[in-house]
Amino acid sequence: MEKAGRIERRGILFVLSSPSGAGKTTMARRLLAAEPQMAVSVSATTRAKRPGEVDGIDYHFRTEAQFDRMVEAGEFLEWAHVFGNRYGTPRSAVEAALGMGRDVLFDVDWQGTQQLSQSMGDDVVSVFLLPPTMAELERRLRARRTDSEAVIEGRMARAAAEISHWPEYDYVLVNEDMHDCFEQIHTIVHAERLRRQRRGAWLTEFTREMVGKQG
Repeated sequence: MEKAGRIERRGILFVLSSPSGAGKTTMARRLLAAEPQMAVSVSATTRAKRPGEVDGIDYHFRTEAQFDRMVEAGEFLEWAHVFGNRYGTPRSAVEAALGMGRDVLFDVDWQGTQQLSQSMGDDVVSVFLLPPTMAELERRLRARRTDSEAVIEGRMARAAAEISHWPEYDYVLVNEDMHDCFEQIHTIVHAERLRRQRRGAWLTEFTREMVGKQG
């Protein structure tokens, strides 16, 4: 974010995680709509392109060999196997955005969050969304009407393992009401932007000039 031609703060690497069906995709879309200056991380993936998806916008679609080369070259901030495919976050675009004071939103699982935290340290602000109950999580998955019974059972089994990682996150919210949950997420974003550590360089220059003008 810039003020008077100067970058006021470093950007935030904002992570949303949850079990499938607990609302992270809905929350991510609402946050991007409310914060048009927030960038969204475009992942690279080895999975096949689905109808309507555009390379470079929805995902960077890569072959297994191309993905291997990117891993070997250290081009990913994080990568993981998810449901038989690989997904990874290209490093260069994210680091450039943060340096310009632009926040970047990530929709990743706990494995991705661990790797991002190891790579980017204090730039990361992580939020884990819990369903109000496991029964409600299953109800939401079935309400989608997009998955087979076997897929739903697999997602529910995976959910229990994912939920066990909640202590690794900065914030943990129960997504019982979509509106209330979003307001909590938005409050976190606003508060984290004001942290002294993110605004250190700008505040140092600002206070130096302020005191200098007084003298």
